[in-house]
Amino acid sequence: MTHRYGIEFEVPPALIAQQPVSPRDSAKLLVYRRADKTITDDYFYNLDKYLVPETTLVVNNSKVEQCRWLFPKQSALVSLPTSRASSTADFSGISASGPCESRGAVPNVRLTNNSRSFDGTASSPNSSEINDVEIFVLEKLDNRRIVAMVKPGRKFKLGKKLVLADGIEATVTAINDDGHRTLEFNLDHDSPMLKQYEHVPLPPYIAQNDSLEAEYQTVYAKQLGSKAAPTAGLHFTDKLLAKIRNSHAYAEVDLKVGLGTFAPLTEVQYKAGALHAESFEVSAENSHIITGAKHITAVGTTSLRTLESLPNRQPVSGQGFSGKTNIFIKPGYEFMNVDSLITNFHLPGTSLLLLVEAFVGSANELLRIYQHALKKQYRFYSFGDAMLII
Repeated sequence: MTHRYGIEFEVPPALIAQQPVSPRDSAKLLVYRRADKTITDDYFYNLDKYLVPETTLVVNNSKVEQCRWLFPKQSALVSLPTSRASSTADFSGISASGPCESRGAVPNVRLTNNSRSFDGTASSPNSSEINDVEIFVLEKLDNRRIVAMVKPGRKFKLGKKLVLADGIEATVTAINDDGHRTLEFNLDHDSPMLKQYEHVPLPPYIAQNDSLEAEYQTVYAKQLGSKAAPTAGLHFTDKLLAKIRNSHAYAEVDLKVGLGTFAPLTEVQYKAGALHAESFEVSAENSHIITGAKHITAVGTTSLRTLESLPNRQPVSGQGFSGKTNIFIKPGYEFMNVDSLITNFHLPGTSLLLLVEAFVGSANELLRIYQHALKKQYRFYSFGDAMLII
């Protein structure tokens, strides 16, 4: 079944991968050939058998940062008055979940395996007992100030100084229209005392498990700053990557994956034809490789969005690129820079699925591919199996 925001399907809970396979490249690989509409089932460790001989493999080397800060339940979350902001303002009713929805951010995302979301409504305002305090860092302004989503929102009132743990305090210095708080800490972000509470965030459909933090990074991750992993790259092992690089050109881009990657597509975004903006950078060395490529295989939708945000492939002499992209790729889009795509199996109703539909070239064909994947018990989403479209 299809609708305006792409194909619709249901994934049995058993097929939503909660952890990666081991080794990484033993994941299943579905190969789809657009020319004759054939589907081949294989394993990711055989990827090199299907790559176009002259292709250049382009990956996103961004690394997921520890932007989910979790402070354990306390008998009380102490709020100390401060003169930094007017005490007459009361933003206790503002939450990060409600206003965020209009911008395509995460509506009621559950970042823990309990029932609370970033809306501060799960416990009574009169209760002195609270659940874990969560701070999801959206931006670091300097060594001590951040912009973040918080919960419980009712505790993070403007002008309040909060004791989050022994020796760790944060002052709410601003609340923007989205309900995001600006917090100023009494410690630097890299302080050992604070670092113990910082975690790599897993997707909301995966129970938080710090033992999976290393598995949620690609083997080539270098540039810290993403809120989520470029998951198509999680299937590569060092051995497989070395094998491919022996016979194919290789380049890296850096796109900072934002929190909006979890979000369902909104009507506002669809009408505007633009998504959440994400920062990207391509070094002069990698730009030279990319612009000289005869054929490009993008590893993941983030690599593809970066490449399609660059000027058309033309010889460039030592010129790098950087900027922000909000490119929205949907059916009807004409791809200029990418010829093949490696991607995972995505959530319905997301911009990622529309991008893949555009690349396949037909909603009916994409639905057939996904029905095949479900029948063959492919694992879905971030830690799931992969697809190569050639």
